[in-house]
Amino acid sequence: MFGAFRPTNSLSGGLLWKIPWRLSRFQKARQRQRLRAVDAVVDTLDKALKRQGETLKALETWKAEMPTEAEMLPRDKYTMFDRKEKRYRKGIHKLPKWTRVSQRVNPPGY
Repeated sequence: MFGAFRPTNSLSGGLLWKIPWRLSRFQKARQRQRLRAVDAVVDTLDKALKRQGETLKALETWKAEMPTEAEMLPRDKYTMFDRKEKRYRKGIHKLPKWTRVSQRVNPPGY
């Protein structure tokens, strides 16, 4: 028991790589920065196309349906709808590749 082959402490259950249940303030700041960067790209494209007198249907759809970062509620910026969760929301950092996917629109009321 106390010799060279004593048992080591096992991990205290769960996954080895644990994900905190909420975002840190630095992750939140980077998320806001990413949302603003997307808004800037959409705005730049819109201005450039207007100067040439053209338009894109996908760009107009994005502007009509997607809120800007300033218009979004914090709940929508940092969480996403998930029907399997207890309160129907979970942190965006639990979504695989959450830094690349737009999660701006969630069902109303959740």
